[in-house]
Amino acid sequence: MTRRLALPRPIRRAQRSLRERLPNFRVHRSGVLAFLGVMGPGLIAGLAGNDAGGIATYSVLGAETGLSLLWIFPITTVLLVVVLEMAARMGAVSGQGLGDLIRDDFGIRWTLFAMVVLLIANGANIVAEFAGAAAALEIFGISRYATVPIVAAGIWALVVFASYRVVERVFLSVAVVFGAYVVSAFVAGPDWGEVGRALVSPSISLAPNALLLVVATVGTTVTPYMFFYLQSSVADKGLGPEELQLERADAVLGGIWTNAIALFIVIVTAVTIFPRGIAIESADQAALALAPVAGDLAKGLFAFGLFGASVLAATVMPLTTSYAVCESFGWESGVSRKFSEAPAFMGLYTALIVIGAVVVLIPGLPLIGVILVSQNLNGILLPIILVFMLRLVNNPRIMGEHTNPRWMNVLAWGLTGLVILLTAVLFGSTLAGWLGGS
Repeated sequence: MTRRLALPRPIRRAQRSLRERLPNFRVHRSGVLAFLGVMGPGLIAGLAGNDAGGIATYSVLGAETGLSLLWIFPITTVLLVVVLEMAARMGAVSGQGLGDLIRDDFGIRWTLFAMVVLLIANGANIVAEFAGAAAALEIFGISRYATVPIVAAGIWALVVFASYRVVERVFLSVAVVFGAYVVSAFVAGPDWGEVGRALVSPSISLAPNALLLVVATVGTTVTPYMFFYLQSSVADKGLGPEELQLERADAVLGGIWTNAIALFIVIVTAVTIFPRGIAIESADQAALALAPVAGDLAKGLFAFGLFGASVLAATVMPLTTSYAVCESFGWESGVSRKFSEAPAFMGLYTALIVIGAVVVLIPGLPLIGVILVSQNLNGILLPIILVFMLRLVNNPRIMGEHTNPRWMNVLAWGLTGLVILLTAVLFGSTLAGWLGGS
């Protein structure tokens, strides 16, 4: 596929205008077949957010607060759906990734800042994903020194040698493993009436730990790499304004299904670990703690879900980073391109996987510290990226008639303000912890 990045914006607009006037044969298929042809970027972007760090956060939320904070999930679902829809719409209308648009409209300095922070944050996250995959299989007695090299080689070969369509199908196949958390929730046997009441009955403790868990939950639900991946993937797949409604549906489905999985993770740990008062810090600890109460099946399902989620995120994160960096600096990118056609894209993807795999095999590495660093850096980047997105999606030069309606701007700016407030709370608590420990 020819990259539209290399063309001046007036020519790109002319191409989009021509494409919109040409007959669109795909829309004449049945609604279901048309949606299946478009489906993928939104669902994958959303589910990739349920990575090892996200599963750990949701597990701790259920283990420490029970069902009392389930009411925040409808709110985070709305936040995620709104942002994913904007990213999908910008990708379909502009034909460009988010990094492209930031560079074009905000200049190289802001782009360089965003890319440096994204590179460091995603690098730390990639290490965490390999650690999650290793920890999941260590529950079954498989050494990380076997798991990590095999996983790294597999995901590298998938992207380097396969076409975009093949890669997307593999991603969607891996996403099926998230169903393990749904099954494990039913195995745990919660009181579903109590679950329903908790979803619609807001209550919150003012204890610092509870407040920080709320902040962490919002932060792990909406992460910058999801937007970069979704918008670049829509452009790489060649989706245009004629598929906009279908891609919106894909983004909405991705946001809802992602948070539904997160909800089931909280339910599992809330009904099994919370009543026993067991302290956990990671997802693999949660899996092990399930066994005495819910049995080995629940433990196995939880660990299986952790492995699949970690592998998916370990592939998507370096892919997202490569997309974003290469788009931002005008280098060729795309999953369907050969190594010789996009050396910077494939080279960066390779380097991130190698570094992530090697680092996680270092004995004695404080992986919890690595995860905390990545979360803090994502906290710095998220409000900035949200402001960029809202400026871009409301620019008629880029979006034409597809800018945000007023009601969406009110909602999106309000949610952005909430994210900024929660980020400030997180940094304040982190700073207080450092000062208190010094």
